[in-house]
Amino acid sequence: QVQLVESGGGLVQAGGSLRLSCVASGRTFSTDAVAWFRQAPGKEREFVAATTWSGRTPIYADSVKGRFTISRDNAKITVYLQMNSLKPEDTAIYSCAASVRRQWPLYEYEYWGQGTQVTVSS
Repeated sequence: QVQLVESGGGLVQAGGSLRLSCVASGRTFSTDAVAWFRQAPGKEREFVAATTWSGRTPIYADSVKGRFTISRDNAKITVYLQMNSLKPEDTAIYSCAASVRRQWPLYEYEYWGQGTQVTVSS
């Protein structure tokens, strides 16, 4: 099993920034791809960004390209999501995910964290 714990969410004004963190534990050696997803009230969960512990080029949803940056620290087994130029439509619960699959790009994940709330006020 793999455990994922997110942190860093909060309330921010439009145009502001936040950095989310996701710490992985357990059988992390079995995973490669790690990703961020988000779910806004009344909407389906959507992919935000992904990277791999092995260093593949990250991928992003069109809606966040140029504003969000995903990165990882293999020594700390932590994945980050730096979010800049935030918009009210970025308001959602952001969840970290991991997968044992070795295909890339990857949009389906088996392990999930509980999520952290991000609220962007106008």
